[in-house]
Amino acid sequence: MTVRLADNILTPPVFLAPMAGITDRPFRDLVMSFGAGLVVSEMVASQEMVQAKPGVRERAELGAGVENTAVQLAGREARWMAEAARRVEANGAAVIDINMGCPAKKVTSGYSGSALMKTPDHALTLIEAVVKAVDVPVTLKTRLGWDDGMRNAAEIARRAEAAGVGMITIHGRTRCQFYKGRADWAAIREVKEAVTVPVIANGDITCVDDARQALALSGADGVMVGRGAQGRPWQLARIAQELFGGPAPQIPQGAALAEMVAAHYQAMLSFYGTELGTRVARKHLGWYMDQAGTGPALRRAVLTERDPAQVLRLLADALADSSDGRQETAAA
Repeated sequence: MTVRLADNILTPPVFLAPMAGITDRPFRDLVMSFGAGLVVSEMVASQEMVQAKPGVRERAELGAGVENTAVQLAGREARWMAEAARRVEANGAAVIDINMGCPAKKVTSGYSGSALMKTPDHALTLIEAVVKAVDVPVTLKTRLGWDDGMRNAAEIARRAEAAGVGMITIHGRTRCQFYKGRADWAAIREVKEAVTVPVIANGDITCVDDARQALALSGADGVMVGRGAQGRPWQLARIAQELFGGPAPQIPQGAALAEMVAAHYQAMLSFYGTELGTRVARKHLGWYMDQAGTGPALRRAVLTERDPAQVLRLLADALADSSDGRQETAAA
């Protein structure tokens, strides 16, 4: 099973969701090493990127020249969205994704993210501006709507397709639900029936059973995994193998897991610099140890240690007893 996006074949149809502070270049590279049809960058604010505020341009450039990577843009003004799209395309981005799904107050209070679902006419001006500005495929990520009284994802999807959007991802909640309750995968079917472009189901898909049920209820062409990949960069490949066939990923255990985590840790230090990298790495190390069942004392020692060399020594012990069985239990 594959997803066609313009001239691109995205296979397997299991994608990594954009997550602020998580789907940076080191993590995306690691997920892709196991196998994923598409990975999406952290959200990049279009106006700030164009104005080259520190750190934002760098995040946008993470997608440059990397196969099966989308750069996600957010904003509220067509001119900034179009210019940001042109710049990331010039830097080598293969796909540009428009964010209309972020529920965070700091985003929606600026009339970006999922707040755009309250003003479909305005949202379409942004979509049209981006599509006209670039030659690479443009995709769209939304929620079901702003709230239960405004579930307009299907309407927006129809108009987005007419404007030239080549794929649409739907998180199965409204903005006002944030991440409460369960994602309504069945509600995504209305969007799937409204358009002819591929539709991707997102929200609460953490394991094979979730993915199978989401596809059955939504009729979607593929799934997008977010939190399910935290501490398990192989999880997308595992889902893909179970649902669509192909080789099973080699899931590292014990010393092999410690070696993989150490390499990810060092990649983060190299990418961010030691001081920032050690802080960014803590959440990832915590997720790895959660999956491995690391004891509380050793876990605390790893997460409070500031010396990278000592962290690497501690990780060998912290992950040495991990087993695939324990990881499978956590994945269920």
